[in-house]
Amino acid sequence: MKKVKNTIVRDLSWLAFNERVLQEAKDPSVSVYDRLRFLGIFSNNLDEFFRVRVATLHKMARLGKAAKVHLENDPEGILREIQQTVMLQQNDFDNTYQQIIKELGEQRIFIKNEKELSPEQEVFVSNYYTDKVSSQIVPLMIESIPEMPLLRDKSIYLACVLGNTSNRKLRSYALIEIPTKVLPRFIIMPSSEGITDIILLEDIIRFSLPHLFAPFGFNHFSGYIIKVTRDAELETDNDIQYSVIEKLESQIKNRKRGKTTRFVFDRHLDSSLLEFLSKRLGLTRKDNLVPGGRIHNFKDFMSFPSSVFKDLKSRPKAFVHTALRQPIRIMPVLDKQDVMLHFPYHSFDSIIDLLREAAIDPFVQSIKITCYRLAKDSKIINTLVNAVRNGKSVTVMIELRARFDEEANLEWKALLEEEGVKVLLGVPNMKVHAKLCVIKRREANRTKQYGFVSTGNLNEGTASYYGDHCLLTSNRNILADVNRIFACLEKPKPILAELKNCKTLPVSPINMRKYFVALIDKEIEQAKKKKPAAITIKLNSLVDDVFIQKLEAAATAGVQVRLIIRSICCINTTSKSYKKNIQAVSIIDEYLEHARVFVFHNAGVPQVYISSADWMIRNLDHRVEAACPILDPKIQKELIDILDIQLAGNVKSRVLNNEQDNSYVEKKDGDLEVRSQVDIYDYLLKAAQH
Repeated sequence: MKKVKNTIVRDLSWLAFNERVLQEAKDPSVSVYDRLRFLGIFSNNLDEFFRVRVATLHKMARLGKAAKVHLENDPEGILREIQQTVMLQQNDFDNTYQQIIKELGEQRIFIKNEKELSPEQEVFVSNYYTDKVSSQIVPLMIESIPEMPLLRDKSIYLACVLGNTSNRKLRSYALIEIPTKVLPRFIIMPSSEGITDIILLEDIIRFSLPHLFAPFGFNHFSGYIIKVTRDAELETDNDIQYSVIEKLESQIKNRKRGKTTRFVFDRHLDSSLLEFLSKRLGLTRKDNLVPGGRIHNFKDFMSFPSSVFKDLKSRPKAFVHTALRQPIRIMPVLDKQDVMLHFPYHSFDSIIDLLREAAIDPFVQSIKITCYRLAKDSKIINTLVNAVRNGKSVTVMIELRARFDEEANLEWKALLEEEGVKVLLGVPNMKVHAKLCVIKRREANRTKQYGFVSTGNLNEGTASYYGDHCLLTSNRNILADVNRIFACLEKPKPILAELKNCKTLPVSPINMRKYFVALIDKEIEQAKKKKPAAITIKLNSLVDDVFIQKLEAAATAGVQVRLIIRSICCINTTSKSYKKNIQAVSIIDEYLEHARVFVFHNAGVPQVYISSADWMIRNLDHRVEAACPILDPKIQKELIDILDIQLAGNVKSRVLNNEQDNSYVEKKDGDLEVRSQVDIYDYLLKAAQH
């Protein structure tokens, strides 16, 4: 694997992460239902990778020498390695899917195509097409229109060859968009007793091609699934005559017309139709033309019907933190203690309860909150709207540029403003990624403040499977800084000046990098004095060169460096000068590890922080982010215990090394099995019972 300055190339490291997801799909100890879900996650991840990173590399390649200076590597070479790796992974993916299909059959669950139906099922499919599908599709006769229609990213199409066995001149091509946005992809059919037969929506359309096209003189029909992936990076401009909203709306339209970065198709696709489509889409052999099986958009398998599985184990139920069990008022609890919620183990309802309490409390004057990605039917938004109706001043910083959530956030903005909420749009050319809330309450001429700092989005949907931490607090110093951040967001000019006044929270892009570098340097000084020194870091991604070099310097000096990195990890872990002092693992299991946590030994008096920021250039230098110190010794210990459980994991933990081989952490003779997500649930549940 190629390196940059002895570090792992980030895009190849990301592909290694996605391979860990594929490992879960291959793991026979995982339920078949979850293995199908992991195939969907793998596929969705890969689509996003091509939309963003591969698209960016193609742009860099077009820049030539300037790109090589920027990347300190050859973007074309990286693209070649990506293509080779993706092809190998795709073969592995296809084999895994076939194995899962076999295991589904052993459970008497069958995915049937349009040629495998019983007479009863043919009637069912025909009726389903007539009643549900026919009104949702309009075939495009692509040979007879002057310009190729825009093929939507994230959609799949049935590319059809139409002919007549007695008239060879009567031949045509058609495209049908599969309407998965309005209809389920998987339809359960009438089946024999003890058997479940499922058909995909596109196969219902394949079955019905004669119904569609026979009236036009065709009697021979074939259909093949195709899909395009487009460049999803929004181009920015500095035209001050346009508002942020106008720019974003324009850029979303441009994304839909972005350059094709990958074209995947059924490997049995008619060769003349493939040539026709490639030409009309402007694709060449240098582009990512990927032959595959009958099925594409495997992301839909994340929603495979769970009802068809017998004895499917449900996830352990999230429970309410002991201190916040209802009926109770949360703000008086926070007067006495900080509370740390650990999702998805703790219930997200406590966040809703706090905001609901603030919405109806007659002494609450204002609520300020940041929103990045929201649930489809957001309870957060509902509580904020009702707070306004109850006379509160509500300010919402909604990040319109949250990738792939831009359109949804534009809709939330309109709804909030209609209800009287003050909506902030952030800082020019900089995303607001910090997850913050502050509630101001005034009673008997005394003002108190409450709020929270979180590592994850305020999204009750993802909170059920994203591993995150959220500190609920009334700490004056923390909330004073949260107020300073909001003051900056309300009046960002001079740009981010107010952030410089933060005294307790390290914030990006002002001082977070400098702050954590200083903490690493303190550990290095301790190690050089032959005193105990240790750093434990948990992140989604470790990419930033400055921090990588600092951690390598720390390990070289004798600091014990422990890393838990979910996805991209670019640090060299095998240098002889510090190898023994670095432990780096990645955990891929039922929940998505999303939290960012930092622990510094600090001469035996631990300094512990949570944050919304990964150690990537974009988070540290080009976003508004916040880290928060954990001051309560009990909560400090809780976080450290959780990290220790994760570092002791030997079931779902992989070793992160230069080979990127994703080998599992070795379970030594006599060691107990440690599946960290299960053990953390048990640890927190036990704490809740005392």
